[in-house]
Amino acid sequence: MAQETKKNAETKASNMLIRIISGIAVVLVMLAVIWPGGIVTAAGLCIISCIAHSEMISATGVRMTEGHAPCIFEVTGTLATVIYYVMIYLGFSATWLMLLVVLYVVVLMLIFVFTFPAYRASQVMRSYFSFVYGPVMLSFVLMTRLLSFTQDDAIYNVGFFAVWMSFISAWGSDTCAYFVGVLFGKHKITPRLSPKKSVEGCIGGVIGAGLLGLIYGLLLSGLGRIPAESVWGYSLLGLGGSVVGQIGDLAASAIKRDFGIKDYGRCIPGHGGILDRFDSVIFTGPLIYLLTLSVLGR
Repeated sequence: MAQETKKNAETKASNMLIRIISGIAVVLVMLAVIWPGGIVTAAGLCIISCIAHSEMISATGVRMTEGHAPCIFEVTGTLATVIYYVMIYLGFSATWLMLLVVLYVVVLMLIFVFTFPAYRASQVMRSYFSFVYGPVMLSFVLMTRLLSFTQDDAIYNVGFFAVWMSFISAWGSDTCAYFVGVLFGKHKITPRLSPKKSVEGCIGGVIGAGLLGLIYGLLLSGLGRIPAESVWGYSLLGLGGSVVGQIGDLAASAIKRDFGIKDYGRCIPGHGGILDRFDSVIFTGPLIYLLTLSVLGR
């Protein structure tokens, strides 16, 4: 019995070590992807989005057999994702981007109609959801990175500084929520969906992300990288990002439970797939973009 307990403890420690190392690797990869900007960032996020799209296609049963060759909906979704990111990189307006999102529905319905009854209507709807949930929502990280404003007759590259809040608010909130939950968590927020998450942990995550945003803003202001009046704006980005990020985390868990899967993929050891690691970022990305425009762009 003692040997079995010791073995379980060693296994947990090993899994935790793998998870930590993988987490650090993901952070380093995102630094390499986001920092350069331009085509490097666009291409990197496009690849991540294509993987996320593929994982959701598989998870929701659009690709009927595990490990089976990509179905036509996966191929068209990947092509639409690449086109969408190219359009963002080339500076197409929001109107054109929205047009592509709408036209993709038409493409899916054409496939459904002219191959009937090869596919089910549920596959069409899940395919469209997979495209919007992963690629479209993650694309706001790229759009934030590309933001720049004119200030004092100079170009203020606010996107470079603000885009990191998509990750700070998501992953920082997750870390703070974990430790606060372990120390003080008593009241479960969604017992049937995520038994380990507590109300206290969620509140701690929001407060922690707000403080991290404030510290980040103060650091940037102290280095002369952002205007002093923008500091509180970064704290607001942290608070808002934490709230929607935690919703994104729970939403991803709900989808997995609904379809009876443990992880979305296996590309990140100890974490699962892209969607398992970026579930919060998928939700923080759009909000950080909107808050950057409305709060930091004044």
